[in-house]
Amino acid sequence: MGVDTETLALDTRTQDDLALLKDGVVLGTLSKVVDLARKYSLWPMPFGLSCCAIEMMAVAASRYDLARFGAEAMRFTPRQCDLMIVAGTLTKKMASAARRIYDQMPEPKWVIAMGVCTTTGGMFNSYSVVQGIDHIIPVDVYVPGCPPRPEALIYAVMKIQERVMKEKWRPAGERRRSGHYRGRDPKYGALPVLDPGVKQLEGNPDDKDTPTWRKGYYGG
Repeated sequence: MGVDTETLALDTRTQDDLALLKDGVVLGTLSKVVDLARKYSLWPMPFGLSCCAIEMMAVAASRYDLARFGAEAMRFTPRQCDLMIVAGTLTKKMASAARRIYDQMPEPKWVIAMGVCTTTGGMFNSYSVVQGIDHIIPVDVYVPGCPPRPEALIYAVMKIQERVMKEKWRPAGERRRSGHYRGRDPKYGALPVLDPGVKQLEGNPDDKDTPTWRKGYYGG
């Protein structure tokens, strides 16, 4: 039996799309375009606490050149950042500062826990050290090591970029519920953040009623 040539003919819109592709135009959804723009425009918020911060500084230098991945624009103001890198030993005295910085960052935002001290408290199993930053804020990527090499942090940034490409578009103000946060598990519970004075931060970072940067929150 012969094949009807009319059934093989492409419709007008498909022909127009193929003509655009020949001219170098790539078609895609708006969500993918936004994710692609976010992937190569990460603005890290460096939160260096101890020796891991030196390795984090080396990542932005010419030897490793984090600019190749579009994430070299480190800013020390949380309102301009979307990637928080916690590097070093987090004490309970600094826990309130870490939580406040995270709360002031606009959505969407991601967190990298760099080093064994940030991840689990490391060798400092004492009353004054937080045994994991995930007691305070959700963590998307963990980087092991004491201290981890700059290549490990670059690999973590690449993993964050992979997660960014898988993110679904959310309306402004809607919070992401991703990352590992022990406060979601009743076995652990959220670690109370000790901060004397009016700047005390309480509640769950996933709680929609918790004030955010988009709602005008200012922690001082």
